[in-house]
Amino acid sequence: MELFKYMKEYDFEQVVFCQDEKSGLKAIIAIHDTTLGPALGGTRMWTYDSEEEALEDALRLAKGMTYKNAAAGLNLGGGKTVIIGDPKKDKNEEMFRAFGRYIQGLNGRYITAEDVGTTVQDMDTIHEETDFVTGISPAFGSSGNPSPVTAYGVYRGMKAAAMEAYGSDSLEGKVIAVQGVGNVAYSLCKYLHEEGAQLIVTDINKEAVNRVVEEFGAKAVEPDDIYSVDCDIYAPCALGATINDETIPQLKAKVIAGSANNQLKENRHGDQIHEMGIVYAPDYVINAGGVINVADELNGYNEERAMKRVEGVYDTVARVFEISHRDNIPSYVAADRMAEERIEQRLQTKSTFLQNEHHILSRR
Repeated sequence: MELFKYMKEYDFEQVVFCQDEKSGLKAIIAIHDTTLGPALGGTRMWTYDSEEEALEDALRLAKGMTYKNAAAGLNLGGGKTVIIGDPKKDKNEEMFRAFGRYIQGLNGRYITAEDVGTTVQDMDTIHEETDFVTGISPAFGSSGNPSPVTAYGVYRGMKAAAMEAYGSDSLEGKVIAVQGVGNVAYSLCKYLHEEGAQLIVTDINKEAVNRVVEEFGAKAVEPDDIYSVDCDIYAPCALGATINDETIPQLKAKVIAGSANNQLKENRHGDQIHEMGIVYAPDYVINAGGVINVADELNGYNEERAMKRVEGVYDTVARVFEISHRDNIPSYVAADRMAEERIEQRLQTKSTFLQNEHHILSRR
């Protein structure tokens, strides 16, 4: 990969390669944009097939965090770390302590959190070396398990999408097909059940399915059947790319709103569902509750304040639909435009401030 060419094309600020021979640490920190504030993004540990694949993943994820944080209204930029290794076999304390020292060396430009392959305990170890980490244990003043908070944001965003599609944000009596019932989706199902929604669920984990069936009266179907069920809302909450050429013709829902990342296999699928009149709540907007929650830790965590901000996912999703109508564009494009407009506004404000400073200094 021609790294500087790639960084210039996608406007990345910094890429940091970190290694520690003793612990086996091989990490890549990608900082995409700090216009709105320090870059916040999790640390992923994965068995990549090559260093180039790891680098591409770090860069892709970091840019995604810029948009996610901007769209969520946070004064934070986007960054991400990938650690090359098997999270089941290669972890050790010194690895994460060494990584923490690298983060500390960036002096606040990058703040990390847990991600795929890392845990709260790993973040606690990083915290031994730096304060620039979120998602640590509640004993250190953290918010604890982010799944219920993420689910609450998805629930609020789903209500905004229902308002767009049906003219009412009530989910009572709505049939909602939930693909995947892991930690976030379980909490989401609880919120939906309490409002009186009818649930159809699937997951490869039969125990997780049985739990939701027993506790919330959900109907279970096989994984491949979830796309074609008669429902009002399809909620992808597991794998990415489930909105694709094979599934779109099967969908009967008027709304797509769920917690999964990268729900559109390709952008053209977002165009396709827009043309079909399906209301789509863009994934990184509706599932931002977790990052909103951990961002609150930077000010000394206050649960009431954090939940109030997560409640605002409703208004953010509604704003995406407003831009979609305003500019006659699909909602996934509108979400990007909303984030870009916020970043551009900040750049203009900074430029005006610097011009005024220069004018004042030149008169002295």
